[in-house]
Amino acid sequence: MSGKQYGSDGEHELQERLGTTDRAQRFYDDQMLDHLNETMIEFIGRMDMAFVATADKHGECDNSLRAGVPGFLHVIDERTIAYPEYRGNGVMASLGNILENPHVGILLLDFVRDLIGLHVNGTARIVEDAHLRKSVPALPPPVKGRAAQVWVVVDVEEAYIHCRKHIPHLVPADRVRDWGTDNVRAKGGDYFGVKAQARAEETAALA
Repeated sequence: MSGKQYGSDGEHELQERLGTTDRAQRFYDDQMLDHLNETMIEFIGRMDMAFVATADKHGECDNSLRAGVPGFLHVIDERTIAYPEYRGNGVMASLGNILENPHVGILLLDFVRDLIGLHVNGTARIVEDAHLRKSVPALPPPVKGRAAQVWVVVDVEEAYIHCRKHIPHLVPADRVRDWGTDNVRAKGGDYFGVKAQARAEETAALA
């Protein structure tokens, strides 16, 4: 128990309304930290993906997957983590949100071994690769020529467990990951048919 007051005003209002205040306080006391402990650091070091939630200045949300070899999400110290941002579709949805609103929520899930999750919430900033490497020389090197354009450095404010009861057990399948590819088919093509639908509508409008 750290003595820190966790949770938002909205959380506490609903806890009062629904009668869960005592149960929530036990969770805060027993499971929430304002830093990473050794078990959390080890857990992060073996994860190969994370879900990153951001929101812009209006509160409009986005959630995106980040992935890499285990250790791509680097623990700088017990209060600071960093993950690389690689060349993608050019939209910059997550980074753009962070420019407007630095609050981020990261969820890491172990689907394979322990079937458990870790939430890391905090305040993020965008740092150039060369600049961060000067201050953090232990950053992971580029993998297969895939260099980070920038890094997102997160100051940890909350770290806590995500319970295992609904986490499915998955078995990894061998596959080739086309890191950084511009091949449309390798990236999934027009899987949801959005481009095809737009073209069909354009054609119909011209008919």
